[in-house]
Amino acid sequence: MRLSTRIALWAAAVVPLLVVLAGLLLLPLVGRDLRHQQDARLDERASALLPSVRALVAADSKGRPKVEQNQQRKVVDTALDLGVRVIGTDGGVLLSVGPQPDGPGALAGEPGGGPVTVRDRGSSWRVLTRAVGGNGNGNGRGGGSGLLQVIAPTGPADRQAAAVRRRVLLVALVSAPVSALLAFALAERATAPLRRLSRRAAGLDPAASAGPDSPGGHGSSGGHGFVSERTGTAEVDELSSALVLLLTRYDEQARRTAQALDTARAFSADASHELRTPLMSLRTNLDVLAAHPDLPAADRDEVVAELRQDHARLLDLLTALSALARGDLVQLDAFQPLDLAELVDAAAEEARRRHPGTVFAVHAPAELRLFGWEAGLRIMLANLLGNAAVHGRADGDPARVTDPARVTVRLTAEGSQARLTVDDSGPGVPPEDRAAVFQRFHRRRDSPGSGLGLTLVAQQAALHRGTVALAAPPDGTGCRAEVTLPLPRPDAPTLELPARRDWLTGPGR
Repeated sequence: MRLSTRIALWAAAVVPLLVVLAGLLLLPLVGRDLRHQQDARLDERASALLPSVRALVAADSKGRPKVEQNQQRKVVDTALDLGVRVIGTDGGVLLSVGPQPDGPGALAGEPGGGPVTVRDRGSSWRVLTRAVGGNGNGNGRGGGSGLLQVIAPTGPADRQAAAVRRRVLLVALVSAPVSALLAFALAERATAPLRRLSRRAAGLDPAASAGPDSPGGHGSSGGHGFVSERTGTAEVDELSSALVLLLTRYDEQARRTAQALDTARAFSADASHELRTPLMSLRTNLDVLAAHPDLPAADRDEVVAELRQDHARLLDLLTALSALARGDLVQLDAFQPLDLAELVDAAAEEARRRHPGTVFAVHAPAELRLFGWEAGLRIMLANLLGNAAVHGRADGDPARVTDPARVTVRLTAEGSQARLTVDDSGPGVPPEDRAAVFQRFHRRRDSPGSGLGLTLVAQQAALHRGTVALAAPPDGTGCRAEVTLPLPRPDAPTLELPARRDWLTGPGR
């Protein structure tokens, strides 16, 4: 059932009920006002009748019939449409005119009190009783006291109250359809923005925002094609804004899911392609060992050494691919304030353990804080130092230990950036190849690595909104890797991740 129909039905039920309830509260007030008007009229007429009634009672008590008849005419003329009953000092009825109950004698009511209601044979009357002095002076002393009773039927007041009751019921009956129509019209007008919002939401195409290449595929609220429009109705505007936020989150989640699937596919494809050669080499060496159990010790040691090299290459390749995939999928909540100087010292210690034939010299401040991903920065530093240790010998032969490689690491803060340089004493990289070394699987023929080390460095530098480049050291000997990373500033906005992160899924970077 439509909301406007529900509102109309509720209005048709509630408005008449409210009218009836208002009538129930109003009717006692109307009845009381009518009684007050009637009582005021009785009091006014009693005051007008008292002089003539006193004279009548006094004439009756003194036995003066002519005066008594004259006063009776005055009382009748003054009574008009009200009933009047005069009781003499002896308790007898001296005069009874106008509409009144048929019962003889005095009616209920105390002299000097207010009007009372008397019921007789299904009819009700309002009776006001006043005491009348019998000596003509109105004080009731010397000649006894008579009574004046002014009487009015309550029928007219009851009929007016009944008329009000009928009008209330009529208004209640009429208000039902009228309120339903008005409520329906107002509800249709009020819910029109909601219906437009519903039609716009129903026309959305989920496929338009499911992929990472959609307009809103990288956190924009426009990827879903839905824009919040101000309608002037607060509730609808709030719902529209909430819908935009929901769709934006859906787009972001869909983008993450699509990116995760692309990363998984790329990981599988790259692993399948790159692992084929070392796996075939492993299989060949294992076949040699199996086919020649009596292989000489020297040859067997050579085959086992090749097996270990292939195993190390497999492990390095899988580790590098996994790290590259983690970098592509990392979210901003993994970033936190860090001490880069501490990470550099820890990376140098680990590099000394892994490469005992390399001399590492570290020049870093006591503390240099930035906002970053700790695991990613450790990966970047490990690959920078490992690459320098492997390729940092002057003769280019990492197997010789007579002339150890020398690696110098410097960390400084320059303005709003942290500058990290890693210098080695190796043969260096030709200028024309310095950009290509950051591409996936780019390596020299004699390189023992996976070809992903510097790709991981470039990825982490980009994730932290920094840069990386290769150059020659100031003395012109060896190679320098220079990384710049932004330092946090109080007036700077919060770090945002790059819009595109496809170091594993995209073409060679």
